Amino acid sequence: MELRVLRYFLAVVREENITRAADVLHITQPTLSRQLSMLEEELGVKLMERGARKIVLTSEGILLRRRAEELVALADKTELEFASQGETLEGRISIGSGEAAAVSALARCCEAFHGQYPLVTFDLLTATADVVKEQMDKGLLDIGLLLEPIDMDKYDYIRMAEREEWGVLMRPDDPLAARNSLTAAELAALPLILPRRLSVQSELANWFGGEYPRLNVRFTSNLSTNAAVMVRQGMGYAMLIRDSLPFCDEREIVFRPLSPALGASSVLAWRRQQPFSLAATKFISFAKCFLSMV
Repeated sequence: MELRVLRYFLAVVREENITRAADVLHITQPTLSRQLSMLEEELGVKLMERGARKIVLTSEGILLRRRAEELVALADKTELEFASQGETLEGRISIGSGEAAAVSALARCCEAFHGQYPLVTFDLLTATADVVKEQMDKGLLDIGLLLEPIDMDKYDYIRMAEREEWGVLMRPDDPLAARNSLTAAELAALPLILPRRLSVQSELANWFGGEYPRLNVRFTSNLSTNAAVMVRQGMGYAMLIRDSLPFCDEREIVFRPLSPALGASSVLAWRRQQPFSLAATKFISFAKCFLSMV
């Protein structure tokens, strides 16, 4: 498979029409159709059904779309890295991060680094630690800000100074909003929205102890923002860390900590023994120094 053909395939997927995709790619429609047919022959599968108005991907086409997006993104990132190897430091640093208090320290670090190297730009992906790790392992992200617990065997990292605090998000008109904190027994009877990460659920299970088997889990959610929307609509009580919603409007939703308190920490991590662009290498060295002084 050639990257050029994968780009053709992705253009057709985006446009849902071969003729429109050919116009975007500045090639003829017969040429594009022939390239797609050759790709299907090479793979030995049918990738799409060609309807009268738009194309529809087969299950094999959906799989290729995911893989093609990863390959093209990696190729684009590699080109940018080679382009940034000149005397003037420039390029793009890709960072994955969850929603946590430690993001503020990361932002300050990026601001200070950009002050020294103004031609360097950043690409920020917001996702759970598991997704960020997966993207790092594929070479699509340089650095990840990860909420523990997480397996760090393949990574070097800096432990962030900020301590995360677990608690419950609820509507301000809820009777429990008058409380200073909430216990496991009180939460066990409520409709809950838990984090989707299994390792985090295990941490919460340890905190709940014997109450955990009788929890009423209405939703699981991978990011706090959508969980907050569900809370605002009265769908449940979300368990999350305090600073995952830094701009929370307390007229709509409020946070109450757990009792006994449950904390967590975050790490800024990168793959061990992985070659990085000059910009990413400089940023890692800069972050080690900067974050040690925070």
